[in-house]
Amino acid sequence: MPVHHSAQAGFAAQAATYERGRPDYPQAIQEWLTGHLGLGPNRSVIDLGAGTGKFTGRLAGTGATVSAVEPVAEMRRQFTKVLPDVPILEGNAEAIPFPDASLDAVVCAQAFHWFATKAAMVEITRVLKPGGALGLVWNARDVGVDWVAAVSDIITPYEGDAPRFAKGDWKRQFPADGLSPLDEQTFLHEHRGSPDRVIVDRILSVSFIGALEAPERDKVEARLRHLIATHPALANQPEIAFPYRTCAYRCVKLPTE
Repeated sequence: MPVHHSAQAGFAAQAATYERGRPDYPQAIQEWLTGHLGLGPNRSVIDLGAGTGKFTGRLAGTGATVSAVEPVAEMRRQFTKVLPDVPILEGNAEAIPFPDASLDAVVCAQAFHWFATKAAMVEITRVLKPGGALGLVWNARDVGVDWVAAVSDIITPYEGDAPRFAKGDWKRQFPADGLSPLDEQTFLHEHRGSPDRVIVDRILSVSFIGALEAPERDKVEARLRHLIATHPALANQPEIAFPYRTCAYRCVKLPTE
């Protein structure tokens, strides 16, 4: 499965920025992993499309046996700096390097929209045990806040054909053969830190922004910094809270007859 050009170029160029700027996840997601996905000791899970490991630590916190799969080499290198004790394998959603019916869960955080294909669904279903869960998680920017909407207005003209969670194209793969219907839970979340970290680094780590040529990427950064300097909620603030909605979806592999 080829990696989308925006993901390959953008994530390769901005792997370190991705690690700095991407938000963590709310504590409620830990309870979702244990209670809704059934993760815990003696359970096995992979983080598919693990990136730099922003979500992998949450999986490890359940006590489950965790591995990661990531196709972009630069992201794997960043991952090993952050989580040296978690094995990370080269692979993708259409070629998952695990045997049939070997996993209790497959989790994709900030990733599934990149590989939402029929072939990927078949492969994910293949590696899950009967009763095993597929979990999909996204931190979605809360554009109901005016300055967050202004940030989105700055970057949206650049998105081109890049898959995005907000577009909803990924939902076309559901319902999927051999899997139960999706259920959804939503949690409110904030990413606190300096405007440089939670706005500038966060947006420069967006795939299609990271893939821009340097002069155009510099224009985006300048517009973000202008917004920070002039918006009443952001100007002269050493720390801000970037609001998110964390959307978590689950389906389960049905028993074979």
